Amino acid sequence: MSSPDTRTRRPAELALTLGVFVAVFASLLPLLRVVESGSWVPGAVVLAAIILAVGYACRWFRLPAVAVSLVEAVVWVLLITLSFLRDTALFGLFPTPESLRRVPDLLRSAFDAIVQGAAPLPPEAGLTFFIVASMGLLTIVIDHVVLTARMPLLAAVGLIAISLIPSIAVPGPINVAAFVLLAVAILFLLRIEVRSRHRSTAAPQTSRSVAGGVGATAIGIGAIGVVVALVATPLLPAPVTAGGVGNGVGASIDPTLSLGDDLRRPADVDVLRVRTSAPSAPYLRAVTLSTFDGDVWQPDRSRTLPLGDADSLGPVTVDDGIALTENSTLVEVQNLVTPWLPVAFPAVEVTGLNGDWGAVPANRTVVSRDGSSQGQQYRVVTEQPRPTLEQIRTRSADGTGLGPELLALPADLPPVIARTAAEVTGASSTDYDKLHDLQSWFRGSDFRYSLEAPVEEGFDGSGADAVADFLNVKEGYCVHYASAFALMARTLGMPSRIVVGYLPGTSTGELQEKQTVYTVQSGQLHAWPEVYFGGVGWVQFEPTNSLGVPTNFASESLATGNPGETPETAPEPAASASPQSTIDPLDDGLPSGDVQAGTTRSATAAVPTVSLVLGILLALAVPAILRLLLRRRLVAAARRGDAAAAWRSIQDQALDLGIAVPASESPRLLGARLVAEHGASGEAMSVLVQTIERASYAPGHRLHPERGQEMTDAAAAVRASMLRSAAPARRLLAVAAPRSLVVRPGSVYAGTVPSRSH
Repeated sequence: MSSPDTRTRRPAELALTLGVFVAVFASLLPLLRVVESGSWVPGAVVLAAIILAVGYACRWFRLPAVAVSLVEAVVWVLLITLSFLRDTALFGLFPTPESLRRVPDLLRSAFDAIVQGAAPLPPEAGLTFFIVASMGLLTIVIDHVVLTARMPLLAAVGLIAISLIPSIAVPGPINVAAFVLLAVAILFLLRIEVRSRHRSTAAPQTSRSVAGGVGATAIGIGAIGVVVALVATPLLPAPVTAGGVGNGVGASIDPTLSLGDDLRRPADVDVLRVRTSAPSAPYLRAVTLSTFDGDVWQPDRSRTLPLGDADSLGPVTVDDGIALTENSTLVEVQNLVTPWLPVAFPAVEVTGLNGDWGAVPANRTVVSRDGSSQGQQYRVVTEQPRPTLEQIRTRSADGTGLGPELLALPADLPPVIARTAAEVTGASSTDYDKLHDLQSWFRGSDFRYSLEAPVEEGFDGSGADAVADFLNVKEGYCVHYASAFALMARTLGMPSRIVVGYLPGTSTGELQEKQTVYTVQSGQLHAWPEVYFGGVGWVQFEPTNSLGVPTNFASESLATGNPGETPETAPEPAASASPQSTIDPLDDGLPSGDVQAGTTRSATAAVPTVSLVLGILLALAVPAILRLLLRRRLVAAARRGDAAAAWRSIQDQALDLGIAVPASESPRLLGARLVAEHGASGEAMSVLVQTIERASYAPGHRLHPERGQEMTDAAAAVRASMLRSAAPARRLLAVAAPRSLVVRPGSVYAGTVPSRSH
């Protein structure tokens, strides 16, 4: 016949097991934002369910805690082998050396998909293996923390952090359903643990005080989760997206053209420092997008070669008679975590990088193979074609010899795009003049740069339908201008692509080696179109109204300096406080200066630093605040005559000071040890020991309220004397990181006392 303790413990363990399953499942749901749905979803769910069921069965037979975790680990290995490595396993279930050799390949495949892919990532085999295996390990850890260590608060913090990672990686609306489900599961775990602890306590009077203390802590943890999920995450500088690798600190480059959220952030951070031998700071490209499926522009997945190989970044080839100008640009990365390296175009040499980097010859971009751009300092040498106006007009943009994806258009392209392109360019005869007409039309007074109009009107994207709406509303940001220009060029039979990178930076007024130092901010993340001209190469255009400088080429007569001649096409007036264009062959007088990236945000330049400092201080203060709330509840209960609450405050203080509070020690023995070894007041301790023993062994006797103040004063005296006896470093740690928030007295993590000979 089972004991009463067993009859109460097993239902609690079953409830906690079910709660852990729901919590793990809820923390898995946000991954759907980063990875497309596939076999990894049922795989992770089934694996978690089996592991938890095995753990519950082991505890049913009262196996030791270590044995439970070991059995769960064995089940994890067998199921992972069966699911992903069965063809190399013994009987399809037991891993062999060949199975183990395949694991690094799967992990490498998953890493490559994360680094080089764009969200949502396709669920290929390596990525599926990585997610399912990781969720299995997470289940084992959470099961141990909740069911064995009985620390649901610690598990809650871990689950909340894990569930937030996808939201940080790919900014967007919070998955409300997943967040609510996770919150309910966590509160359920806390509630079950409180009830279980109440049933096993020696003094019935502790129920209200302990439940109240844990309730206060639970509310605090829940509040932190809400603040982080709903407030802090959207205010973070844009972390790595679309497969970037990083630590969540600094900005990133989003190659999916989902730049609206990044540009609408309330404050910028400095991401780059740049100085160059060119007359003005260059645009810095990171990734090109050539394939368009009607909804999304896909980053190019071209062949990469090791940076430094002869064929990786070779010399620029142009027709005879077209000038090439060589410049050198030094870039220092301050707060940018991305595998795509911002480089000037067209790069022929990149030096000074740490780590393993590859170059893409097709678009002269540079990508990391094993790290990110954070902390890098490197030099980019460029050879820039500088055709005259007459030369560019005689070149065709027909895409001869290029891939079909550079001219491809979706079958259901809205007719307004091609119709508008034909109307705007109808008066021009050369390819360059048509593109120049498009650029001038977009930068004219009919269009307005706006970060909010796409959201209000519902066309916040780069798809064909969004472009059609943009041409109608005539308000949007760089993504809309670049996508519209590229699609309209393709309707005219010209190969086009989109580049994602950074606008030229803002001059700091500082000179290094006689070169001006520029700073580039996260808000200057930008997208612009390029069109390919035979004999010249890819030519950048700047259609975005009020940003950058439009592309213009000077007439040969101006290039020769003949005062009797004037250029056929006069330079367009640049937007106020804008830098010169990358394509500016003869430095034809266009003004240079600061970039206004979207909306002016100089007034908020100090916000990131202040917010970061306040956030760090708040995070550091959270444990102390929660500990204070819990102690106040215990003190209030002790003042009402609850001896168990007064004694619990002493146990918590001991835990915070690193003193063992094992379950094997009675209140009298613990009190004597605290007095003899840790400086506790003997007289005050005597009062507390007597009251807790009286409450424990005479539960029917209720203390009078007038005794409450005596217990409260005694508990305060004991805590104060223990603090005075502790080392200063230990006192500071007890306040800043109180162990009692995650370790309960008598648990396996509360420590043991060395046995003494009698």
